[in-house]
Amino acid sequence: MDAVIEKLFSDHDLKSLRGDTPTPLYHQTYLLLKGRILDGSIAFGAQMPTEQHLAEVFGISRITAKRAMDELAAEGLVERRRGKGTHVTYHYTPEALNAPLMGMLEKLANLGRHTRVRVLDLSEVTPPAMIAEQLGLKPGEKAFRLLRVRSSEDGKPFAYYESWTAGITHGFTRENLEASVRLEVIKENGLKLTKVEQDLSAIAVSPDVARELQMEPGEPALTLLRQSYSEDGRLVDILSCQYNPRRFIYRMSLGIDEYIGEQT
Repeated sequence: MDAVIEKLFSDHDLKSLRGDTPTPLYHQTYLLLKGRILDGSIAFGAQMPTEQHLAEVFGISRITAKRAMDELAAEGLVERRRGKGTHVTYHYTPEALNAPLMGMLEKLANLGRHTRVRVLDLSEVTPPAMIAEQLGLKPGEKAFRLLRVRSSEDGKPFAYYESWTAGITHGFTRENLEASVRLEVIKENGLKLTKVEQDLSAIAVSPDVARELQMEPGEPALTLLRQSYSEDGRLVDILSCQYNPRRFIYRMSLGIDEYIGEQT
């Protein structure tokens, strides 16, 4: 492993280790190594570099390298044995879920049926002014705010949702929203969604979101803002989604005419 550690990190990665930031150097080093273990670059059973070699490659002290390795061991990603070195104990398995953009509403409903959802908070309250304006609400008018976490069938969380929905008169209960697809509950309220607009970006996750998605605070998450309109043109639902990029990807299918249009 010592002979190839340099190949796992670019000059940019190595230069990102800085001693003049609030995050300790050992934790920065730990995050770099953890990322390569979690994405399978450093495979299960592989021997990790020595503390001395890490110190030389990353330009840090041996004490700093040791603390980074101790953090990996404390998290159960590596095992340290005296006289035998440090070996990776994390099994990487591809597990990203695909969410095509074509046929979006049908695909999202299908995704909802084959995953698990946990409601963190549900309340009918007056939204922030910007949300109220977007939803076309009158002063003091309420909407449903919903916080949820979605997990794969084997219980691994991959998505954190915050949504604001207007025009709901019944069915928005914790029990319904954990047992049913949210889009179907919206439809049962007579709201037929006919247009969806969305923006994709990457945003650093907050500590609360990081905890729910099993990420590190400040890590970039695939972030989607989705706005759904009813058949009369009203914006009725605003959904902010943050995804753990190690567990979820978006796949877009384009016809050749659409692809050519994207290039112009």
